[in-house]
Amino acid sequence: MPRPAIKRRLRKHTQEEPMNVTHYIGFDVHKKHVNFCAKTANGEIIEEGKLPAQRAVLRQWATTQQPPWRGAMEATLFSAWIYDTLKPYGQPLEMAHPARLKAITSAKKKNDRIDARTIADLMRCNLLPSCYVATPETRELRRLLRYRNLVVRESVRMQNKIAGLLMETGSPFEKGKLHGKKYFTNLLKNLEEVPESVKDLLCLSRGAMEMFQATQKRLIQRLLANPKLGQRVERLASIPGVGEITALTWALEIGDPRRFSSSARVMSYCGLTAALRSSADKQQRGPISKQRNQWLQTALIEAAKLAPRWNPQLAALHTRELERGHRNRATLAVARKLAAYLLAVDKSGQPFQLRALPTADLTSPALDKAG
Repeated sequence: MPRPAIKRRLRKHTQEEPMNVTHYIGFDVHKKHVNFCAKTANGEIIEEGKLPAQRAVLRQWATTQQPPWRGAMEATLFSAWIYDTLKPYGQPLEMAHPARLKAITSAKKKNDRIDARTIADLMRCNLLPSCYVATPETRELRRLLRYRNLVVRESVRMQNKIAGLLMETGSPFEKGKLHGKKYFTNLLKNLEEVPESVKDLLCLSRGAMEMFQATQKRLIQRLLANPKLGQRVERLASIPGVGEITALTWALEIGDPRRFSSSARVMSYCGLTAALRSSADKQQRGPISKQRNQWLQTALIEAAKLAPRWNPQLAALHTRELERGHRNRATLAVARKLAAYLLAVDKSGQPFQLRALPTADLTSPALDKAG
C-alpha cells in the first residue's frame, strides 16, 4: 500500500492535465551560463543548449518557447534572480531542494548537460523534490537582516581586538567598561609606556566598532519601517522572552508559516531535532541534524539562554530539564518551546496569550503523576 506522501504525489500527478503542458524544461544554473534541456511528456528531447546568464538573453529565449511549459532548477547561490526572471514565462517554475536532489549528486557521470536532462526527467515524472521559494520582497528584507548579522560579528571582532591590544601591551582595564565611550577616551589619555602605533590601532578599532554599531541600528530601523513586517514582529515579540531580533529572524527566515503543518516540522526545519536512522525495527538517534536553517537555529538557541528570565513557563521547563543533569538539553527544550510559541502566534495572527488549564485538569491524576 502506498505511503501517504506517495499517495499525495500520485493524486497531484493524476489531477494534472498533461495536454495543458507541452514540454518540461530543466535548468542547470551557474555564475556565467545556464544549461537547459526541454523534453516532452514522453521523454523526447526537443531542445537543449547553453545560454549566457544575462537577464535580457533569458527573457528573449523564454519568449521563443511554446507555452505552456514547466521549468525547474536546483537551488543555488545564483538561482534566485534567474528564477525571478523566468517565473513569468514558466507555468509553473519550481526550485529543487539541493540536499534531496540525489539523482544529480550521486550520478556516476556528471556534467551540466546531464544535470539539465535529469531535472527535466524528474519534473515530467512528478518526482522533483521542490522547495519553498520566498517572495522577492521577503528575500530583499532577509538579505538586510543577514547583512546585519555580518556587521554585528565584525563589531564583536573589533571589541575583541581592542581588548587584545591592551593585554598585549600590559595595560590594565575594566572589562565591563572598556567599550563605553567616556571610559575608553580616559583610558586612551592615561596609557603609559604604550607605543604610538598601538594607540593608533586602538583608535582605528574603536572607530570601526562605532561604525558597525551605527550600521546595524540603521538596518534594524529600516526593517521595522516595513508596515507588514513591523506588525508581524510586534505580534511575535508579545511572547515573553522574544525580542526584536529573534522576531525578525523568525519572520524573514520562515516566510509563510502555513507551510508548516505542525510544530514538529518547524522544529526540524530550525535544526532543533536529532537525526534519526531506522532500519529493521532498530532506531538510532544521532546529534542535532546539520540539515537546518542555521540563522533560525542560532537565534532560537541564543534566545533560549535568556528567555527563562522573563518567561515563568520557560523557566519551569528549563529547571525541569536541568534536573536531569544536562544544561545543553535544557536549553534545547526551551528553544523547541519557543519555536512552538512562535509558530502558533504567527499562524493565528493574534498576540500571545497563555492558555489557562481548567481546574479539573489541574487536579487530574495524570497531572499529579506527571508532577
